[in-house]
Amino acid sequence: MNIVVSDTAAEMGKQAAEWGADVIRQAIATRGEATIIVATGASQFTVLENLVKQPGIDWTRVTGFHLDEYIGLPMDHPASFRGYLKQRFVDLVPLSEFHYIDGEFDIPSVECGRLAELLRKKTIDVAFVGIGENGHLAFNDPPADFETESPYIVVQLDEACRRQQWGEGWFPTLDDVPRQAISMSIRQIMKTSHIVCSVPDQRKAEAVANSVEGPVTPQVPASILQEHANTNLFLDAPAASLLKSIPNG
Repeated sequence: MNIVVSDTAAEMGKQAAEWGADVIRQAIATRGEATIIVATGASQFTVLENLVKQPGIDWTRVTGFHLDEYIGLPMDHPASFRGYLKQRFVDLVPLSEFHYIDGEFDIPSVECGRLAELLRKKTIDVAFVGIGENGHLAFNDPPADFETESPYIVVQLDEACRRQQWGEGWFPTLDDVPRQAISMSIRQIMKTSHIVCSVPDQRKAEAVANSVEGPVTPQVPASILQEHANTNLFLDAPAASLLKSIPNG
């Protein structure tokens, strides 16, 4: 795992976007196309803001997939990840395709199957992800399922995860935060050729330290990134503040 620490979240997002953009350009040059996974949330604000501005990317050769989405939340809800991605990414670049997770589909497991079929046809070049305050990766809360091969799964959101979403201002009350979501699975994320993980903010510092320097365990889902050969972890200084060492940083 390569770790890059920036002074600010703005600089973190710029560096993460530049690194991810280079992977996209290389994939297009090599195979004529690229496929990416795109995350949401406060950690991705500056990443996406910079990614859409990167030069030299033929976005018409890029297919995007959605990392996770709440079940039952309409797209026009302020916390909808579909709405977030449409506003901050999909509408800003001329993608070949973007595959949203439809969290309002009547049978979530069927939606998981639809996405899985689309994903199996692709080589995933880069996944843009973050780490939650509870150490989750995507919406895989602890204890995460490290074994399922299903690309997308229905998950239960734990209270720590729901409190984070409320605390970040996405919902007016904790009770308004959905209790279920569709998430890309851990094993599917790990099949991605490159991972760009961006984590700002002091409130994520403990989760970052546990993920980077603790044991690999389902109790800290993001700790699995230690086992991925091409993970680049981008942190701002507060998020990195509890690390004992910063290898390659």
